[in-house]
Amino acid sequence: MTVIVELFGVARQCAGVAKTEAQGARLGDVLVDLAGRFPRLAAECIDGSRLRHGYLANLNGARFIRDPATVVAPGDSLLILATDAGG
Repeated sequence: MTVIVELFGVARQCAGVAKTEAQGARLGDVLVDLAGRFPRLAAECIDGSRLRHGYLANLNGARFIRDPATVVAPGDSLLILATDAGG
């Protein structure tokens, strides 16, 4: 299933894009897909199927998530950012 992924700050710089789509039924699946397509993003922000320390994801603007087992639905929107963003 396809989810929309927006990248902010360092994550955006590493990926070289502000927005993309990724495949997966869970956050961890989405991260693995992103890591395969954006090696610099993986090196900085993703460790296997988890976000590295200092990064988190926001699901649909409603809640922050880090657990790779978190279920995502088709059309969901994820924002990946550093925990110190905006401050």
